[in-house]
Amino acid sequence: MYGSVDLMGYRISASRCLAFCLGITFIMGCYLASLPIQSEKQALPKPIIQQISSKVPNKKRLAILVPFRDRFEELLEFVPHMYGFLNKQNIPFHIFVVQQKDSNRFNRASLINVGFLYTRNDYDYIAMHDVDLLPVNDDLKYDYPASGPFHISSPQTHPKYHYETFIGGILLVKREDYELVDGMSNNYWGWGLEDDEFYVRLKDARLKVTRPANITTGPENTFRHIHDKTYRRRDMRKCFNQREVTRRRDRLTGLHNVQYKLWSTHTVTIDELPITVLNVELLCDKAATPWCQCPEPVKVKKP
Repeated sequence: MYGSVDLMGYRISASRCLAFCLGITFIMGCYLASLPIQSEKQALPKPIIQQISSKVPNKKRLAILVPFRDRFEELLEFVPHMYGFLNKQNIPFHIFVVQQKDSNRFNRASLINVGFLYTRNDYDYIAMHDVDLLPVNDDLKYDYPASGPFHISSPQTHPKYHYETFIGGILLVKREDYELVDGMSNNYWGWGLEDDEFYVRLKDARLKVTRPANITTGPENTFRHIHDKTYRRRDMRKCFNQREVTRRRDRLTGLHNVQYKLWSTHTVTIDELPITVLNVELLCDKAATPWCQCPEPVKVKKP
């Protein structure tokens, strides 16, 4: 009887011990499951706007608008370069690639209008920025243009264009000024002249364009221009009455009536650096601008 009691007592103690151990294991498992998962792979960096806004909360926010179509090689260089360049200036920014996804000719101005409409509630100013123009002089500042539009790629330093009224390449415009002039004209399908028309809009609104001062570099070493004209030919064709219409100030179209469909938005990372891609279809009123689809010239074969 004595051994039986001992044996029974042993069995009872073991059962209690097993239950106790299982309970502890369950509690520890729940605790470990509640902890954040650690990964050997480094987490993607937060968008720069979140990083800097927490450090410099009073900084104005910059939306870099890149009108885009089929320029992926340039984009792969542009994104890391701009992150490195603007990180040094503590500019809270984000890059928006406004990609034209339709069969019409490229319309840089309308894409910038679309990008502005998409970003204006969250950003204080925009940079109208060509994807193939990279600033390399650290004295070029992307600060908020409080006193009016600020043309970073001035005629004195741009690699290609040197006339005094040129404002293409890289132009900073605060939200209120862009709305004041009703954005850019939507009439410019194909390459060129949309920035010249925008200059007239700014002038009519009595907005003075300023440029960087005390820049010691010149057209050869202020920017890196990565456009290969032999590989990427510009669409400079003129058809219908395009030449006549686009030489005049457009008082009918602009930000208020840009016609488009936003098909999708994507967050994309290049070298683990986040950007936003807007896939946009631009709608063409062929009665107003039939040159949105310019027919290719017919080549006559020689006998």
